[in-house]
Amino acid sequence: MLKWFARIPFLIITLFWGIFALLSGANDYGGGIIGIIKNSPNALPWIVLLGINYIAWKWEITGGVIILLIGLSLSFFFNMWSTKGLFLVGMIFIPIEVTGILFVINGILERKKRQKM
Repeated sequence: MLKWFARIPFLIITLFWGIFALLSGANDYGGGIIGIIKNSPNALPWIVLLGINYIAWKWEITGGVIILLIGLSLSFFFNMWSTKGLFLVGMIFIPIEVTGILFVINGILERKKRQKM
């Protein structure tokens, strides 16, 4: 059950913010399909996170640690001590960090379960 509490929210987070990043600046490029294509580099970080999501589904501990480190480094990068940074951390990065922790916990529990068998 814990496995799905990590997988589904992280997939939703990456897809939501990836689509948001893809569509948010499309109007600046004229809108429509051409605007989305021209704005596609804006969604590249979220595509990378989607790839890391695949890693976390295959190897939960490794993927969870990567997700957690990315979340922590982005929290630091966006200066979480400023008021604008706190909003970004709360809205974007803390859920990423929590899902990373859940992946690690689930991976450890699965490993212990396999060792008992």
